[in-house]
Amino acid sequence: MAYIFDDIDAWAISSIVALGMVAGWLAGRWIGNRLREESDSRAAVSKFLDASLALLGLLLAFSFSTALVKHDQRRLMVVADSNAIGDFYTCASLLKEPEQTKLRRVIRDYASLRVDLSKRAYDAGAFERALGQFEQMHNQMVELVAEALADGTPIATPLVNALNATTSSHAERLAAVRDRLPTSIVLLLLVSAVISALLVGREQGIAGEEDLAGTICFIILVSLAIFVTLDLNQPNRGLIAVDQEPIQRLLSTMSQ
Repeated sequence: MAYIFDDIDAWAISSIVALGMVAGWLAGRWIGNRLREESDSRAAVSKFLDASLALLGLLLAFSFSTALVKHDQRRLMVVADSNAIGDFYTCASLLKEPEQTKLRRVIRDYASLRVDLSKRAYDAGAFERALGQFEQMHNQMVELVAEALADGTPIATPLVNALNATTSSHAERLAAVRDRLPTSIVLLLLVSAVISALLVGREQGIAGEEDLAGTICFIILVSLAIFVTLDLNQPNRGLIAVDQEPIQRLLSTMSQ
């Protein structure tokens, strides 16, 4: 199933969840006030509240740790991609002319497109067009490597291996970018947050108490945890971005 939150910023989703939790808490207060007269309601609600808060805590911990692992994997893919491109550029520098200049130019443009794409605001159409450009550059690399092999270059094996590593790292990096938390888990997390707030309000209504400050802090903390989790889960947008410094440094070396 496609990730349905691609076009929604994490702060917007977490804000909606916060409003949903406030609405759930108010609804729970109203229900609790109506059940206040029942002597055995308080004990039953406490058990449900404890269970829901425990489930919410597990979902938050699981979702955050999974999103963080996926974020780290994308960061490692940037390093691996930079190393593969750098090795390929080094091999290209050992070729004879004119293959050396042609191949180095394509590799430099390839790295430059990587950096430019990371600086742009995410747009699905522009992203797909960039993927098409990468494929065209891969084809150009293959053609130039084939010309070098036909000319009898003595570094045939390292050159082919470097080409394969570059194309493979592209596929692995693309897979890492598209690897997200399943939509069903995210939806379960959001629904659990709202239901937990409803049960908190319900118990407060039954007890005839209202801990407004504690409730607000609870909603804020849960919303912030959801925001960070979703921001880690959106590699193409948001505040927590994968550092592109390895490829930027490599590109500056190529330009010298």
